[in-house]
Amino acid sequence: MAALTAAAYAQGEDAPSRDEIVVTAQKRSQTLLEVPQSVAVIDDDELQRMQAVSIADFQRLAPGLYSQQQNPGQSMLVVRGITTNSANPTVSVYIDETPFGASTGNANAATISGDFDTFDIERIEVLRGPQGTLYGASSLGGVVRYITTPPKLGEYEAKVQVGGAAVKGGDANWSGNAAINIPLGDDLAFRASGGYRKWGGFIDAPSRNAADVNDAESYGGRASLLFEPTERLTIRVSGLLQNMRTESRGDYDADPATFAPLKADPLSMMPIEGLNRVEFRPDKTDIDYRLITGTIDLDLDFATLTSVTSYGKLTQDDNSDASFIPAGPGVYLADVVTGLYGSAEPLGVNFSNQLTLKKFTQELRLASPDNDTLEWVIGGYYTREPGLIFQRYLPFVSSSGEFIPTPVFGFDDLVLAVLDSTYKEYAGFASATWYVAPRFDITAGGRYSHNHQDTFTILDGVLFGFREETVGESSENVFTWNVSPRFELNDQAAIYARIAKGFRPGGPNPQPPGAGPDFPKTFDSDTLISYELGLRGETLDGVFAWDASVYYLDWSNIQIGVVVDSAAGPVNVDGNGQGAKVIGAEAALALYPIEGLVLAAKASYNDSDLDGDLNAAGDALDGEALPISPKWAANLDVNYEWALSSSANAFIGGNLNYVGDRVARYDGGYRATFGFNPVLDSYTTLDLRAGVDFGNYSISIYGKNMTDELGLNNVNVFGDRPGGAISVYPIRPRTIGAVLEASF
Repeated sequence: MAALTAAAYAQGEDAPSRDEIVVTAQKRSQTLLEVPQSVAVIDDDELQRMQAVSIADFQRLAPGLYSQQQNPGQSMLVVRGITTNSANPTVSVYIDETPFGASTGNANAATISGDFDTFDIERIEVLRGPQGTLYGASSLGGVVRYITTPPKLGEYEAKVQVGGAAVKGGDANWSGNAAINIPLGDDLAFRASGGYRKWGGFIDAPSRNAADVNDAESYGGRASLLFEPTERLTIRVSGLLQNMRTESRGDYDADPATFAPLKADPLSMMPIEGLNRVEFRPDKTDIDYRLITGTIDLDLDFATLTSVTSYGKLTQDDNSDASFIPAGPGVYLADVVTGLYGSAEPLGVNFSNQLTLKKFTQELRLASPDNDTLEWVIGGYYTREPGLIFQRYLPFVSSSGEFIPTPVFGFDDLVLAVLDSTYKEYAGFASATWYVAPRFDITAGGRYSHNHQDTFTILDGVLFGFREETVGESSENVFTWNVSPRFELNDQAAIYARIAKGFRPGGPNPQPPGAGPDFPKTFDSDTLISYELGLRGETLDGVFAWDASVYYLDWSNIQIGVVVDSAAGPVNVDGNGQGAKVIGAEAALALYPIEGLVLAAKASYNDSDLDGDLNAAGDALDGEALPISPKWAANLDVNYEWALSSSANAFIGGNLNYVGDRVARYDGGYRATFGFNPVLDSYTTLDLRAGVDFGNYSISIYGKNMTDELGLNNVNVFGDRPGGAISVYPIRPRTIGAVLEASF
């Protein structure tokens, strides 16, 4: 919870001894009370207690944060409603000091946000509102930071965790994780963690006689070496490897008007029950993360010099059955391909989407020592991000799923599309806090950024009927800033205000054949200015804590998809639309009425409106809400812990989570059919948990979605499923499991 202190009442401690939450949101260690902006902090205890192992789980613990997840590793992150569901990201993801993932949509950054396993994570910080000063590009909605547990000098430590769960109507979940900390002398320590998780599938594919097709797994680990040769010098080298494998999509075919599961197979018209999808080949997805980071901190007396160098790689190999993409009235792409190849057997079409992103970053900064008068941070940042998207449509025999040779009519491919891009950014930033009076301070900062982008595209294949190679280029200079006064009401409460600007880079558009002189070669960055007022604190006796904020967001020049005519027909490219206004509020409250009992409530309100029609296609109209984020969301958590003996504690708890109605996406085809964009209904889930901690050993049981609510989290584009259906992504069904942990 985003309160001022850790919930140590649950550990049987007295209120005055509760530890203060320390965060590094402003690139220096501060208590949460000292930070003049909205920050939600989720610590390791809360993650483990809630069995929150991914973004899909922990989003409920940070008001204003939402993820639209398709499969593990395929998530779009949204903070305070700032998105139009495009491929260009509005939320940056960090692992410790390192940004992970692409800065632009040229590498599909928004839809494959870093989704790291939370085992052996010290805490997660969610920075809400634009973070353009210290975190730069594509953080106009906010930043999600995973803070890993660092190596500990002079301590041996090890823990092992295994778990399993039953999923209603599906395969079982399994997990195994371990972590170890080894001192290698007085000034050197090594820490490593790793594990495996399997999520059981619960969706069937009658078209290929398969059940529970959406099995998924994640495996990998992290390692870190800490070296402190003197009190002035600290060197840490860290590496991360994580692989995610999904056997098929986690969506089912539904009635497009109600999103209810179909009662009859759209191909055979035979009755079906449960959640089903049509596919002739598995929609497999492989996503791999690789990251190595070196961090050096050197105390120079007048300031600490910090250098953060990183190299990361993200790859995605995504395959989906594209057979039912419309190719004319009553005609699917599979029908066209069957005719092209003159096949006696019906053919299907596989869409292969391969992505490779490499990212090098370097940040250098100087930070002053803690001071009662003036504290400052100044630094520079550089990133280079080569990305490659390689897409092909490949024909296969529907009955067997086997690919067939593709050369036809002089082309090697049915469709080939390649986007080779490079994003480079140079930035300088500075931030300072002036302590005007003992209880009043002002923080202000600015960042100047220059980015340059190059693209090379190839379009080829029999369905195009041509081969075309084009190049693109863009450059931008952007200045972002923030001002944040803060006033301490007493030693345990403070009020703050914040005005801040963030941006998302523009870039070049691929040029189709016969583009013409008026075809948009580039699109511009969009910007957001946030006005925020917050109050956080706790009562003198520590029994009640609160963290609340209200905000107004002014989003300008919104990046959107537009359709432009060319000699090759209508082409989808990036462009800029009007703006949007957002008014909202967030609150996190915690009550410790008696020893061992914690009552925590979180809620958010987000009311957004477009200023004018989003684009000429009419996908979204003036006054319509932004997608994905609900107007209302709330979470209530109760946890009680008590001593069973001098060496054992027990706990029991529950969590009630409400997600309100929200626009799923802007979809012109759906609007043309139904008169409005798809809207997902509200839902409420109930989780329960209990366990015993024997010190070095613990056992816990849990139940997620105990009422087996069919809540929906995403809707695909209307028009590419058989029989006029639409595919939708549900939350996971009722899951009941247990976790065993041993520490040494």
